[in-house]
Amino acid sequence: MDILYIYIFIAGTIFGSFFDCLANRLSNNESIIKPRSHCDVCGHVLNWYELIPILSYFMQKGKCKKCKSNLSIEYLLTEVITGILFCLSYYIFGLTINTLISLVVVSVIVITFISDAKYMIILDEVLVIGSLLVMGIYAIAGEYTTLLNMFIGALSLSVIMLLIKVLGDKAFKRESLGWGDVKLSMFAGLVLGVKLGVVYIFLGSVLALPYAMYITLKKKEGLLPFGPFLAAAILFIFWNMDKIEKLINIIIGVQP
Repeated sequence: MDILYIYIFIAGTIFGSFFDCLANRLSNNESIIKPRSHCDVCGHVLNWYELIPILSYFMQKGKCKKCKSNLSIEYLLTEVITGILFCLSYYIFGLTINTLISLVVVSVIVITFISDAKYMIILDEVLVIGSLLVMGIYAIAGEYTTLLNMFIGALSLSVIMLLIKVLGDKAFKRESLGWGDVKLSMFAGLVLGVKLGVVYIFLGSVLALPYAMYITLKKKEGLLPFGPFLAAAILFIFWNMDKIEKLINIIIGVQP
């Protein structure tokens, strides 16, 4: 086994811990610096050994050291999943520029998944920073043609999603899509381009359909957080760009 996977996984768990904090604090308009990490129940300020990703959770048996209240499994899952996604990025792309892009995409998606699933918020700060990082990586690599295609993709996909929102709002006489979904689609267009961006909209809708049907059958009220499904679609398509593009070309009859 490549020892680099171990380092990447450890780095992923550390970032995952930070991403969880970021998603929760920014969604609640709280500072990411102060106060220090603490127990949400008793306010106990965590020591450094209580902040070790994954290990601290098991060392404390999933409970706060002071008040013994149960710690949210969300912390552990975010750390583990982010570590795995970081490793998969390296496995799929190796030591290439796409690995760096994939790490940025994973970061944006993990934070967006948490913030939208819990608070129905897609954070502008995360999308802006993610977009700037992606463009910066391509700029440093001298991929200026790619940068132009990215701008076209971002503009095109955001317009498409905006039209879907406007038509959906009128058809259902209520908010069909949040503005955060439109902004997330701009990031998707930046990363995927126009052609794959259309696939992203379709795949995100397909992924959301079972949950939407469940809510309908259970007659539960409230808006469906679409962001997590769109985020998952971005990552799946980015990891399989070549295969999906070949499939699209076969369907539309374009010779490779």
